[in-house]
Amino acid sequence: MGEGRPVKTTKKGAPVWVMSTYFAEGFPLGLIRMLSSAYFKDHGASLQAIGLTSLFGLPWTIKFLWAPIADAFSTKRRWLLLMEGILAVGTAVLAFAEVFPSPLQAAALIFLILAFFSASHDIAIDGFYLEHLDRKEQAQLVGFQAMSYRIALIVAGGGVAWLAGKFSWRVGYLVAALLLAALWFFHSFFLPKREVAKRPMAELAPWVLRPRTLAVLLLSALIGGVLRVLLSRPELSTFLGIVGRISLPNWIVICLFFVLAIVAIRAQSLKKRLYASSSPYALAFVDYLAQDRIAIILAFIISFRLGEALLQNMAYPFLKDIGITLEQYGVAHNTYGVIASILGGLVGGAAISKWGLRRCIWPFVLALNGLNILYMLMAWKYGYILLDPSAGKASFALVALLLSAESFGSGLGTAIFMVFIMRTTRPEFKASHMAIATGLMNIAGTLAGVVSGYLAARLGFMLFFGLTFVATIPSMLLIPFLPYLDEGRKLRPN
Repeated sequence: MGEGRPVKTTKKGAPVWVMSTYFAEGFPLGLIRMLSSAYFKDHGASLQAIGLTSLFGLPWTIKFLWAPIADAFSTKRRWLLLMEGILAVGTAVLAFAEVFPSPLQAAALIFLILAFFSASHDIAIDGFYLEHLDRKEQAQLVGFQAMSYRIALIVAGGGVAWLAGKFSWRVGYLVAALLLAALWFFHSFFLPKREVAKRPMAELAPWVLRPRTLAVLLLSALIGGVLRVLLSRPELSTFLGIVGRISLPNWIVICLFFVLAIVAIRAQSLKKRLYASSSPYALAFVDYLAQDRIAIILAFIISFRLGEALLQNMAYPFLKDIGITLEQYGVAHNTYGVIASILGGLVGGAAISKWGLRRCIWPFVLALNGLNILYMLMAWKYGYILLDPSAGKASFALVALLLSAESFGSGLGTAIFMVFIMRTTRPEFKASHMAIATGLMNIAGTLAGVVSGYLAARLGFMLFFGLTFVATIPSMLLIPFLPYLDEGRKLRPN
């Protein structure tokens, strides 16, 4: 079973490596994004420095920039194992960051490097998943994918944090490194080998160090320097006060959308030129934008989770106003809600596999968006629908039921969404296209984070929750025009 000889992946074995790889995908994210602020707080960093930990999320936002490399060189399996091994070693080094002369600066650099390799790990895992499963299996196992990812976040954000609090950060991160090493060992022996290797890994360095690539990097650095000088001018303070509400990673996501929209206009003509050249990097992006109904696809991907993102940002502030404590919300959302979300993903994946995306999309989308109206009704009655008369505040049992139903609907919606974006990918560029699509889906969360608090304060919760449902309508109106509800992209270029 060499890397270059295709073999059939059995359904019996697939759930095991799907769960292990997506656990391995979510675990480093939890170690970096969920724990970095606590790490720096415990080590005496300033609030300003702690705020900069949001930059550790930048590699996940811009991973589409180097995703084509995973498609053009070697195999996804080799990339996956290489990144996983580096993450295990890097996490062990992080455990000993305190011995460096400048421990906080060393830890910050290690976190940033780990974030880059973790984002690259994600690229390889998503590409591997698409490469080794047919469309029916992709749909059937999407729930296992989401379940394992969520469990990994809980283990990293809860389990490692508990070890750090009980013993030390060194112990916590050493245990995390051992777990990553165990995953690497398991994947080295049990991951299926199906892909045909493309360009050898040895050709990567000469390709990256081409004059054209170095010129692009130099130009990017110059542009960044000019922007830094311009934005430091005092006359721009008012402008900066407005744009400062959006973090750098989120600005990149927004800019990505506009760049893709511009390129999409000329995608077909660019694609013809690039097929005659040796530019797999550029072709990966243009090929995604040259598919049929790309405007509808982009609009759907960006708008699909907008209503949900707006709702989730303001759910706890509303529930707090009607008497739900933070502890109660944590139990309802992070225990019952997580279980319901996992069940929703499993049910959704099984249903799509059995009945198809076209039959499932409407009931699942309505399950995702329908509870926005219930929140509006609750706010209209100031929570009295959930009121416990004996306590004079909202009933925890009813709130837990509501949050569980919301999470179950979110699991169904995630299954629909992930299967759809998988179908927009092309065999030659699976990793690249998944990175583009998952980057675009972050735009909804970006917009929600910027405007949700302002809108809720200005409109009040009742009108705000009504607006969150209105925000779901554009994506639902696009459903009748979506391609690939019955099948995915054609295997050959148009």
